[in-house]
Amino acid sequence: MDASACPCGSGKVFARCCGRFLSGQQLAKTPEQLMRSRFTAFALGGYGDYLLASWFPATARGLSALELSERSADWQRLEVIARSQQGDEGTVEFKAWFRPKGKSEALEAMHEVSEFRRLQGRWLYVGGRVT
Repeated sequence: MDASACPCGSGKVFARCCGRFLSGQQLAKTPEQLMRSRFTAFALGGYGDYLLASWFPATARGLSALELSERSADWQRLEVIARSQQGDEGTVEFKAWFRPKGKSEALEAMHEVSEFRRLQGRWLYVGGRVT
């Protein structure tokens, strides 16, 4: 996977894009980097520990790394529509295209505005509003 294109659609090689965050080598410096890395974690599966660690604790209650490691859908493509950051708060609006698990029908799109907060120098996913 290291020499292939990153699933987040940045056009960068995985190791120099989301791979460095998923491996724990670096922390995301922006809400967009965190959102892209989380999309990649969901797309690849097996990164439940990363997803849980990058989730704001108060909104992650009841979630498990095992549950988050499972691929719930076949995530295909990501489009970042808008991003903003003011201090330790940020939002990213995006569309993510996927096929529901076990189905080969046309792609469906999830449109979300995600909220992020930086705590002790680390960006965390707070929650999202699906539109």
